[in-house]
Amino acid sequence: MIRKALLAFLVIYQKFFSLLSFGSCRFYPSCSEYAKWQFEQNPLYYAFFSTFYRILRCNQFCKGGIDYPILHKLSQQPSNLTLDTIKYWLIPKSHHRFYIIKNFTFKG
Repeated sequence: MIRKALLAFLVIYQKFFSLLSFGSCRFYPSCSEYAKWQFEQNPLYYAFFSTFYRILRCNQFCKGGIDYPILHKLSQQPSNLTLDTIKYWLIPKSHHRFYIIKNFTFKG
């Protein structure tokens, strides 16, 4: 319930309020997209901590760059996957930790 409410808030923020910042985030993915991925894939306590830490680093004193969220724990093994059903790619970081990279599917 809390997770769905936070994700709904992030979607509203991305659609209406993030347009006012004119793409000023120093990281890719943006801080709001990073938070969205965190809250979709990780436990709430870890998602809050990671998002808060990321927002603190998003300032003029930090270089920025590419900073993908890290999946804390792989909950289940995928089955019956096709390219259209994959939402995120998990790239191994270390033992039982993965970078989360969004899959962009183009239909044409």
